[in-house]
Amino acid sequence: MSSREEAISNADFGRLRSFIYAQSGINLNMDKRTMLELRIKRRLKSLNLTSFSEYCEYLFGHQGQKEEIVHFLDVVTTNKTDFFREPDHFEYLTRTALPELVARNGRERQVVVWSAGCSTGEEPYTLAMVMYEFGLAHPGFQFKVLATDISTTVLKKATLGIYSEEVVRPVASDLRKKYFMRSRDRSSNLLRVVPELRQRVEFQRLNFKDADYGMTDKVDMIFCRNVIIYFDRATQEQILQKLTQHLMPGGYCFVGHSETLHGMDLPLMPVAPALYRRANARP
Repeated sequence: MSSREEAISNADFGRLRSFIYAQSGINLNMDKRTMLELRIKRRLKSLNLTSFSEYCEYLFGHQGQKEEIVHFLDVVTTNKTDFFREPDHFEYLTRTALPELVARNGRERQVVVWSAGCSTGEEPYTLAMVMYEFGLAHPGFQFKVLATDISTTVLKKATLGIYSEEVVRPVASDLRKKYFMRSRDRSSNLLRVVPELRQRVEFQRLNFKDADYGMTDKVDMIFCRNVIIYFDRATQEQILQKLTQHLMPGGYCFVGHSETLHGMDLPLMPVAPALYRRANARP
């Protein structure tokens, strides 16, 4: 890339910024310009292109609109997550939410939890661990975790369920021994989620901007944590309105501790920090 092409032009940045908002709802501020440049460089290398202007010409062309949009959204989305992030939510899940759901619905009905914006899988696998442990103490308890994200790249990693020892460190040692397998290569620091958990998690690609999320059944809980912070207020409310359409009456909605739903027109009532519950009216 030549020196005069090292920075993205104002026109191209504005065009890409508008396109990202239209496609995903993500609102990139001007201070994200350098970040966008760095991430697009990955696609320049993959496509053997030499400049940002050339990339924009390709992206907005006929072929790019058919083949490049998913890859473009992959590189511009942010994916930050951890095992047992904001642990008080999982304590509430074990002590209050799951016992209440079992008491109300019985152990025979499968509990479905949706990790919306699942990134590389740490959250849905944490949920699977917590609920598997709950099931051991409550025989007959059944559950499924639905995990969705807009990025096909992170979904591929999440489906594999392979993580470094450093990434798995927040998991308690007893759970780590129970729910992760070591590589046969003893020099490797990689661990893999055991099949018993992987088979309980279903990964799917989903764009929050889609008009139809393609779900016919309602879920008992939604974890949409540290996701809506990337959207403007109007888009946040639109997304949460669509998400809660798929939430059972009385179901729980967990958001990030830095996120607030105050003032939004949603069928949710606050019950604890960063935790809401759908009204028991008919959906």
